[in-house]
Amino acid sequence: MTCTTAKRLALAATFLMAGVNSAAAHHAMGGVTPTTFMDGLLSGLGHPVIGIDHLAFIVAIGIAAAFVGGSFGLIAGFIAASSMGVLAHVVELNVPLVETLVAASVIVAGAALAIGFTSARAGWLLLAIVAGLFHGYAFGEAVVGAERTVIGAYLIGLAIIQAAIAALAMLASRRFLVSAEQSPLGLRASGGALAALGLVLLVTGLVEV
Repeated sequence: MTCTTAKRLALAATFLMAGVNSAAAHHAMGGVTPTTFMDGLLSGLGHPVIGIDHLAFIVAIGIAAAFVGGSFGLIAGFIAASSMGVLAHVVELNVPLVETLVAASVIVAGAALAIGFTSARAGWLLLAIVAGLFHGYAFGEAVVGAERTVIGAYLIGLAIIQAAIAALAMLASRRFLVSAEQSPLGLRASGGALAALGLVLLVTGLVEV
């Protein structure tokens, strides 16, 4: 990894951490429940982007997908699980400490990348599904009480934006990180930055409780 690449990674991590407080609302509609199909779609498209913890984990899944066999299956597993998590929240199943679990998932994914843990497809798929349920449950807060059509649009928006972010992260990793063997420092620096961000989010969340 070149010095320039390292500087870019550090700068990106700094910007991500600086955005923690500004993205704390985690709601693309400003706290208002969407009421139309378009509102639901736009909320779904925006939610993972303004939620820095969700964005970080999706990026981590995309990076892992660049090295794990059946890459698109890994991304699809996360998206499917997050949709189930949304529905679980909509039907009012109770999952305590979900934001803490979401932050913890970022730490785990980042740490796994930092140590070069990229060969265990089953392990990553399990992490994607379990974390997807927690992330989806957090997403679901935005559409509790909304009509079915709106919820459907919200799920479509979530699926589109999550797939796009993960795919871009995967393609960028294949282009710049090449492989865990040929560019271990790049992969580990990326994972370390994500794990550090997850730790900041976890501590911040605990302090605010």
